[in-house]
Amino acid sequence: MILTLSCRYIHKSRLIQYIQENAIGEYPNVLVQVFSGTEDCRDIYEIQETMTEHLPSAAMIGCTSAGEIYNGKMLEGETVITFSLFKETQVKTGLFKSGDYRNPFEMGRSIASALASYDAKALILFSAGFDHDMQAVLDGVYDIRPDIAVAGGAAGNYRNMAETVVFAGGETSGRGVSAAVLQNEGLIVEAGSNYKWQEIGKSFKVTKARQNQIFSIDDKKPLQILKQYLGEELVRGLPASGIEFPFLLEGDEEKASIFITKVLENGAVEVNRPVKEGQKLTFAYQNIDEIIEASVKDLRNLARKPAEAFFVYACLARKGFLLDFTHKELSWLQEIAPASGLFTYGEIAAKDDGPPKMVGHAFTYLSIREGVQHVKKVRKGFGEYAKPKHFRTLSALTHLMHASKDDIKMLNNSLSVSEQYYRSLFDNNADFVYSTDMQGNFTSINPAFKRNFGFNEKEVIGKPALRFIDSRDVARVRRHFYRTVNGKEQYYNLEIQSKNGARNLYELKNIPITVEGEPAGIYCIGRNITEQKRIEQEMTQLAYYDKDTGLPNRLKFMEELDDLLQKAKKKKRPLAVLFMDIDRFKLINDSLGHYAGDQILRQIAGRIEAILPPGSFFGRFSGDKFTLILAKEADSSRVTKLSNHILQAISSPVYYGEQEFFITGSIGASLYPGDGYEKETLMKNADIAMNRSKHQGGNRLTYYSTEMNEQTLLKLELESYLRKALQKKEFFLCYQPLTNLETGAIYGSEALIRWNHPKLGLVSPGDFIPLAEETGLINEIGHWVLQTACRQTKEWHNKGLGSLTVSVNVSVHQFQQPGFVHKVLQVLKETMLEPQFLVLELTESSMLRNMENSILVIQELQRNGIRVAIDDFGTGYSSLSYLKHLPIDALKIDRSFIDNLRSGSPDIAIVNAIITMGLGLHVKVVAEGVETAEQMRLLKDLKCHFAQGFFIHRPLGAEQFEEELGKKAALNQT
Repeated sequence: MILTLSCRYIHKSRLIQYIQENAIGEYPNVLVQVFSGTEDCRDIYEIQETMTEHLPSAAMIGCTSAGEIYNGKMLEGETVITFSLFKETQVKTGLFKSGDYRNPFEMGRSIASALASYDAKALILFSAGFDHDMQAVLDGVYDIRPDIAVAGGAAGNYRNMAETVVFAGGETSGRGVSAAVLQNEGLIVEAGSNYKWQEIGKSFKVTKARQNQIFSIDDKKPLQILKQYLGEELVRGLPASGIEFPFLLEGDEEKASIFITKVLENGAVEVNRPVKEGQKLTFAYQNIDEIIEASVKDLRNLARKPAEAFFVYACLARKGFLLDFTHKELSWLQEIAPASGLFTYGEIAAKDDGPPKMVGHAFTYLSIREGVQHVKKVRKGFGEYAKPKHFRTLSALTHLMHASKDDIKMLNNSLSVSEQYYRSLFDNNADFVYSTDMQGNFTSINPAFKRNFGFNEKEVIGKPALRFIDSRDVARVRRHFYRTVNGKEQYYNLEIQSKNGARNLYELKNIPITVEGEPAGIYCIGRNITEQKRIEQEMTQLAYYDKDTGLPNRLKFMEELDDLLQKAKKKKRPLAVLFMDIDRFKLINDSLGHYAGDQILRQIAGRIEAILPPGSFFGRFSGDKFTLILAKEADSSRVTKLSNHILQAISSPVYYGEQEFFITGSIGASLYPGDGYEKETLMKNADIAMNRSKHQGGNRLTYYSTEMNEQTLLKLELESYLRKALQKKEFFLCYQPLTNLETGAIYGSEALIRWNHPKLGLVSPGDFIPLAEETGLINEIGHWVLQTACRQTKEWHNKGLGSLTVSVNVSVHQFQQPGFVHKVLQVLKETMLEPQFLVLELTESSMLRNMENSILVIQELQRNGIRVAIDDFGTGYSSLSYLKHLPIDALKIDRSFIDNLRSGSPDIAIVNAIITMGLGLHVKVVAEGVETAEQMRLLKDLKCHFAQGFFIHRPLGAEQFEEELGKKAALNQT
């Protein structure tokens, strides 16, 4: 037998009195359910204290409520306590906090495992807080105990529909579940529910949500959707008005109703259960006729069954649209057995013994009895209900909405075929297609759009198309959009970044969408032309740009110069052309190779580009030569200022590998109109000025002058004469004696070329040797020098003038030529000079250009008896680091170290170091440029092996050299 007692809570003393008057403490098994609709939780805390003190063995659960059910009557804003006194049924309760579990499903399993023993028949659950998924909790319970009846719901709060609390015993929580289980094999339990919601209108997609908060529906604020479809008055009445038209939320198996519990900032809302992005929502309305019919039928069936108590858990919404009928439902239940409970924010119900579900907007109950078979007789007319007049209007509206829904369905069916035709074209198009509304927001995208950009409908529909393009293109794309909606098709190219970050170029076509003669948006059709453009650009790049630096090449530069020069002439403004050359860059290429040279040129080009002003055009002319056009403010002062900045940029340290290099540049400038009217003239004059900068030591800017042109003409004339000098036998050799510092004897000579031109007279080697190297004549001239020097030396041998050696300078062009060793051996064979009397002098740069090859060539020369010396030692790159790898026979100290050799000078230390190093490497050391007795003495003191210079002898003709040898021989005899 079950006895149910209910009271309204007024204060603690009255409750104690009620407990004592009804001898509640004498019952062995007591379930206390407390439902509070007061403004705060003070009543709950007082009741918990009272129960702990006066009914310590009672099992108590409860929650805040959106309305209370007291003996079959509805209350609001009060606290109701229901005592269920069981004879045989045991009751266990517990409070389970959501933060203590990994997920809601595990929480449900824990509730069932902790409370529901084998003889458990019913489980009552109240949940607080919407941050956990109560349906997942129910799934967890069902996973452990699929046979148990589950009832209850989400705690309510009529005043603010937000703050809810559940409790069990002396514990409370705003984020958790309170549970009570009824255990008795003989307990008979029946759970029932009534809810009949129907959908109306279109479906919506939740596009942004977190837990139970919805931030956007169809990419619009929820309040916008509600205002558009239900009107401003309903929106103003939220959250209370939301129960009249709830949403139906698409679930895995069936749809569940949800309603708004709180309005958040910026048009977002909070609802009574968790929502996921992508879920579908539809508006729902109550089919009043069906609800009343089903409820009356259900209650009449209950009246035929025995029952001792009803626990009722009804939705807050029932008090709104079915207030009169809900009064009747509760009074009918009370006639059968005591009915108590609360109004909730969501109810637990199960259909046909299936798993429990959070359904919402329902009327649910739990009928219980302890084996009693007696059926209580109800009054005549039980279950009869005459609908109020306003219900008739609601019924008519319900019927109208239902009929409208059917009409819309038929219309949709008729449109389906057209839609399928359209979809076939839209979905299977190889080009991407999308549409926008008049505000430029996406309304549709086809599969090709997703393939091209990686975005799906959820990520773009409802969002502005301009959001997905670069901000720099927004103004241009907006212009095309407005021209399209005004009826003009648009064609344009646009670079767009896809979801994965890849940027591609697209060819786009905009087409206006017109509905009933009015613009409604646009279609855009596009295709990826990145590869097509890449091929076009590669062709252009190959034709017009330098592959190493990416700068415009000579062809592109000359085209640009022609264009800018025409503009300068038209606008009568100055223009400057600058020629730049990297000083001594050949040494970099020779020592490190062309790959390293290209890397360094890229560094330098990048530096120059970084400091160029607007209105300039920079290109690579060839090799280490660059060209620049200044089309704005090209006066000499600005050209000078910019050139100085460029020279500073070039001269900053350059790094390659682990080495640091210091490089300088030479710049020549010509100005329009002063230095020429045509592009060819300006280029030629800038080149001439640049060469003048180089001849003056580099690292400077030189402006073109007429005098330079004259000098260039002289250079061209000199080149012409040089090409004929060998044929006309204008070259001759001088021989500078080489002296053994220990004995004072002449042991050989260095062959030095001279040019005596009939018109120009004696031409300095410093003037024609660089020209010969530049024109390639050095190979032919060098061969002549080697052949002549070897023949002369052999002649001296034949005359008995001693075992003289001859040193011959070899240019880098000769040394790096294939077959160089063979050519030298051929000369020795022709002149019959023994190889041990030939010394080939090589500069550091000629060997460093290709170290491995240089070593192989030197070794081959030495195997054939020819000796090798390093000329001008100490002036090249990395002198000490490479020396130990070269199999040389002698070092020649550069004259720059000998010039300043005197007592106390720093050069003594340098020369001493070179001599010491030579001794350590077992090579002979020759000092060049000895011009004073002090230099001679110091070199002897430093143990230098050999010397040459004006102090000893100037270079001599062959006959003079013989005479000098004769004098030396006569002097030695005396």
